[in-house]
Amino acid sequence: MKIVIISDTHGRHQNLALALRHEKPMDLLIHLGDVEGGEEFIQAAAGCRTEVVAGNCDFFSALCQEKELTLGKYKALLTHGHYYNVNAGIENIRKEAKGRGCDIVMFGHTHRPLICDEKGIVVLNPGSLSYPRQEGKRPSYIVMEINPQGEADFQIRYLA
Repeated sequence: MKIVIISDTHGRHQNLALALRHEKPMDLLIHLGDVEGGEEFIQAAAGCRTEVVAGNCDFFSALCQEKELTLGKYKALLTHGHYYNVNAGIENIRKEAKGRGCDIVMFGHTHRPLICDEKGIVVLNPGSLSYPRQEGKRPSYIVMEINPQGEADFQIRYLA
């Protein structure tokens, strides 16, 4: 199973379209918020099942604030992250995931990519395809591959 994880597109879809061209076919696209009204475009462009949560810039949105999904053998919490003060660190969001019995927590908001596997929780942030903030400021996303045994592998990918 191939899952593409993105966040913080902020209504700008040029880099999203490029990333999707690189990654298709995929089984699931996850968007972790700040779509700014682009939900329908994102779902149509993905051409597969799409899960989207609301971010702090998704004003008046009917999107869920958070979702819990089963992905392979994992339980995952999807959230934008702003309610957990992720700009100050990942400890609050990690504790929330652990308290809910999740193995993985995915969030956006910081516009900085991250894969951290410690304390029994995998913490993922795909960064931003539209407004990256990490050193080098390259648009980023994460690809999660789940093998037939249900084990996951995660990779941050960058656009040129």
